[in-house]
Amino acid sequence: MYAVIKTGGKQYRVAPGQAIKVETIEAEPGTEVTFDQVLAVGNDGDVRVGTPLVAGASVKATVLRQGRHPKVTIFKMRRRKHFQKHAGHRQNFTEIRIDSIA
Repeated sequence: MYAVIKTGGKQYRVAPGQAIKVETIEAEPGTEVTFDQVLAVGNDGDVRVGTPLVAGASVKATVLRQGRHPKVTIFKMRRRKHFQKHAGHRQNFTEIRIDSIA
């Protein structure tokens, strides 16, 4: 069984027992969160697709940890102009484990 959920402006294909990193959710590690924005649910070849959401479907997950992705380095340079610009970015994430799809 699998589901396609929407959270943080992105869509994720999830299955029970799977651990994924999503955009930051304000929840402490160990707490249970519910995702109500379910776009599709599939089970052994039978797929239900919502318009835009599947009515009555939800996904329950447990928050494992809060963290930050590795640093992304941004470097801009204009040749022969003596221009260099350095910047960096680290995106926050929440790691969750999918418990059940209802």
